[in-house]
Amino acid sequence: MKRKPDMLWVLVIVFGLGVVTTGYTQSLWERNSDRATALTQQP
Repeated sequence: MKRKPDMLWVLVIVFGLGVVTTGYTQSLWERNSDRATALTQQP
């Protein structure tokens, strides 16, 4: 029974890292798309 809480913590940590990574890459994509639109809108 001692192993189950350890596996639960591993799943929680992996899920948390996934959320942080997704938020970071999404912010990077938004920055890059903002730059691309700014460059294309300038005549």
